[in-house]
Amino acid sequence: MYERFYRLRERPFALTPDPDYLYPSRVHKEALSYLRYGIESHAGFVVITGAIGSGKTTLLQTMLRGLDGQTTVARVMNTLLDPRELLESAMIDLGLDPAGKSKPAMLKTFGEFLVNERGAGRLVLLVIDEAQNLTLPALEEIRMLSNLETEKSKLLQIILIGQPDLRDKLDRPELEQLRQRITVSYHLEPLDADETSHYINHRLALASTGAPLSFPRQVTDRIFDRSGGVPRLINVIADATLVFGYGEERSEIDGTLIEEVITDLDATGVLGPRSNPNRRDSVVPADPAVAAAMAAGRETMQAAAMRADTMPMAPAASRPTAEDLKLAKELADREQELRQREADMASRERELAEQRRVLADQYRLLNNARQQPAVQPQAAQPAAVVAAAPAASWPPAAVPAKAAARPRVYAASPSFDVYQPKRRSGFWRRFKNTLLGTPEAVLEDSL
Repeated sequence: MYERFYRLRERPFALTPDPDYLYPSRVHKEALSYLRYGIESHAGFVVITGAIGSGKTTLLQTMLRGLDGQTTVARVMNTLLDPRELLESAMIDLGLDPAGKSKPAMLKTFGEFLVNERGAGRLVLLVIDEAQNLTLPALEEIRMLSNLETEKSKLLQIILIGQPDLRDKLDRPELEQLRQRITVSYHLEPLDADETSHYINHRLALASTGAPLSFPRQVTDRIFDRSGGVPRLINVIADATLVFGYGEERSEIDGTLIEEVITDLDATGVLGPRSNPNRRDSVVPADPAVAAAMAAGRETMQAAAMRADTMPMAPAASRPTAEDLKLAKELADREQELRQREADMASRERELAEQRRVLADQYRLLNNARQQPAVQPQAAQPAAVVAAAPAASWPPAAVPAKAAARPRVYAASPSFDVYQPKRRSGFWRRFKNTLLGTPEAVLEDSL
């Protein structure tokens, strides 16, 4: 595509694990040294881990290319296998036929092959890639294979290559015996900004047919910022940059172009979310029953998608995974929080009900007080008012003795006006009223 435009003999950022393009960074050189030491010293298990796309497979290919003719290699790439299938896969890769044999017969055949190879002066190397997907029984089967040894040395050298969560799986108490046999262990860290710049231009120089194209530091720093120093993501961004540059006929790569490339890759979802080198969740659970149900002809990504559906199929006696325990704890915490909220709401409702009852009692008392008539205090009337009588003649009739004996009842005065002094009529008016028999009271002191 763009090779002729940029004077390249091939694509320098292909995603295939080509050992020719391995950049000898500090971490990759150290990892190769650990691998060589483990093989040459016959030192038990060798474990190499690294984040997704960190270059583990390229490193493995480089190591295998450097082996001499005295090493027989069995390589297992698909690790979605139960213990028996794992043994069969290793035998098939070594040229042995496990068809129709029981497991004891397969182990006998495998052991005889190892003894013959050792007698011929050859080392048998079992390399298991993507080892983080192995179940606990499969890992225990590998440990049992390592027991095939002579009085002097091991008959089988085992290398485990996997993602960081392989270390978490090996730390489980069930694998204590396997963990004690690991003598060489190394973790591949991502590249830093300087190594990212050297990595990109190193690949460009290897693929160039003339004056090599180079990415300026501004561009490589932007690639490092987006990729996090993961070689696979670096390849994706750098390859897309060359494609964009070829489409726009740009002979030089600058900061404007790299920004357009990263924006487009993020918009189309090619790069995906930012990678987490410290990821610990494996795509396949360690539980053997769940792994067996998921491993029947499914690819790794399909197994990850169907994990939630297969988890309930596990038997009740199966051991829960770390993710199951974490999910159960989260559900318990949420249930406890909901119960606390319900208790708070019930308490609040009781308080509101009590407040409504108190307000209703106060309203009822106030309403009753408003409906009752006001009672005026009773006061004794003046003697002049009591003495007044509505009789039509004067003097009034004699009061019966029985009535006189009863106590006089005074009517309640509706107001205090009776206590106000009244204006006295004239003499002639009083005289006239007396003669005519008017009901106006006649006082003795007025005569």
